[in-house]
Amino acid sequence: MALEEYLGRAAKLIVSREAAFGYFLTDGEEDVLLHQNETEEKLEEGQEVEAFLYMDSQGRIAATTTIPEIQAGTYGWAQVSDVKPGIGVFINIGIQKDMLLGEEDLPVHEAVWPKEGDRLYITLRVNKNNRIYVKIATDPVITDISIKASKSEFNKNIHGHIYRTAKVGSWIYTAEGFKGFIHESQRNREPRLGEKVEGRIVDVKEDGTVNVSLIPRKHEALDTDSEKIFSYLESRNGAMPYGDKSAPEDIQERFQLSKASFKRALGRLMKEGKVYQEEGWTYIKKN
Repeated sequence: MALEEYLGRAAKLIVSREAAFGYFLTDGEEDVLLHQNETEEKLEEGQEVEAFLYMDSQGRIAATTTIPEIQAGTYGWAQVSDVKPGIGVFINIGIQKDMLLGEEDLPVHEAVWPKEGDRLYITLRVNKNNRIYVKIATDPVITDISIKASKSEFNKNIHGHIYRTAKVGSWIYTAEGFKGFIHESQRNREPRLGEKVEGRIVDVKEDGTVNVSLIPRKHEALDTDSEKIFSYLESRNGAMPYGDKSAPEDIQERFQLSKASFKRALGRLMKEGKVYQEEGWTYIKKN
């Protein structure tokens, strides 16, 4: 078997000879360099070694004794290490060379490309030119590793990573192992591929998958909205030209809130005795 057949995988090879900068390993027919930076062991000629084979930056087959969980045909979670617009994203699989997830396998809109630190469930693929690329897990692969949620999970808080994204919604794999869907109406923005998000389960389907909402519960949203209004008041020395009678478009432009949400949050602040209104203005109540 040619060494190319082992690309993206671990193979058992024999140390054929030592060199000034490492070791040459052989499958009996071809040699491959194991650079001294790619092993922590002192190896002997004739010794059997397990090594992972990949292409180096010069397009040569190289070896490392660091065996990654993610190989051609095996999946695992890995972190995005770099993003190159127009090229793709690079992913750290645990060896010194990062692997490329090409732009052709990423969302059309770069705004939802993964960022550094995001996590993806991936495997490796080797193309006809013996280049190794990253392949994102498809829906059936996620189904295979997921567990079924019970009805008791309804309304529970969850977090997880986005493994697929589209305009109609986003698909999530939760920390519990649930496979979920986030409808576009249940998110304030489209999450990135690989992004960690927090939400709650709003439905448990018969097949054990879940529907998830990233929109806060009403009382949680009220807390956030009230804080936003109060912070704005503080930034203006305790007075602002907005109140119950303000135009919806003015409220939307200033606070990114609907008129109804603004009135609820403002009403809460008034009930708590923190603010009062006078002639169309709102003021912080001095103690």
